[in-house]
Amino acid sequence: MNILATSGGYRSDGRYGARIGPLIEHAIALSDAGERPRVCLLETALGDDSAAYARWYAAMARDRPDVRPAHLALFPMPNVGDVRAHLLGQDVIWVGGGSVANLLAVWRVHGLPEILAEAWRAGVVLAGVSAGSLCWHVGGTTDSFGPDLRPVTGGLALLPYSNTPHYNSEPGRRPLYQRLVGEGVLPAGWATDDGVGLHFRGTELVEAVADRADARAWRVELRADGTVVETAVQPRRLPEPRG
Repeated sequence: MNILATSGGYRSDGRYGARIGPLIEHAIALSDAGERPRVCLLETALGDDSAAYARWYAAMARDRPDVRPAHLALFPMPNVGDVRAHLLGQDVIWVGGGSVANLLAVWRVHGLPEILAEAWRAGVVLAGVSAGSLCWHVGGTTDSFGPDLRPVTGGLALLPYSNTPHYNSEPGRRPLYQRLVGEGVLPAGWATDDGVGLHFRGTELVEAVADRADARAWRVELRADGTVVETAVQPRRLPEPRG
């Protein structure tokens, strides 16, 4: 029962546009799936943008030809006949970024919260970036409703914490997150700088990992005296992937 909740995924490449980065590689490694891992992408938070899926298949073909890539699109209708069988047949499910509020609404229409929880209990690694990090938690901070950051609740709550990605790169995330935890709008939780991922086994944090230097994970919690405390977590640096 593994979840990798991240603020990263692909690595930039001036020639090819996107390469499979260390955090995606780590999610695949967590599956311990052997020679031909099955890895499925969900880009619901981008409205199932076809360009996002094209980038996925191109990057996998170039960097991980051993992987059996797949995707699940829900717009305008599911691209597979049996969504549950499709997702439970994967070794890793990677969820891309975008609007977490829209993602959660569409997932509920199609029964994905129950299916994804079942997949998690069955040993499928659940992972993702940004919206694909926040969705596994109770809630967090989001720009889903416009440029001004707002709280979002109603996450899948497989992890009983709050979550905020892009903690170091988007002005306003840090103070808003701390205020929401302090006010009790969000429970205590975890934030990640860009390039950092949190690996949970069950609901317990195993470690923080990173694809770059000088990035951190953060524990944010409310103390009994009413103060909000932020504690830095030093991540383990992941090796650069093959290729």
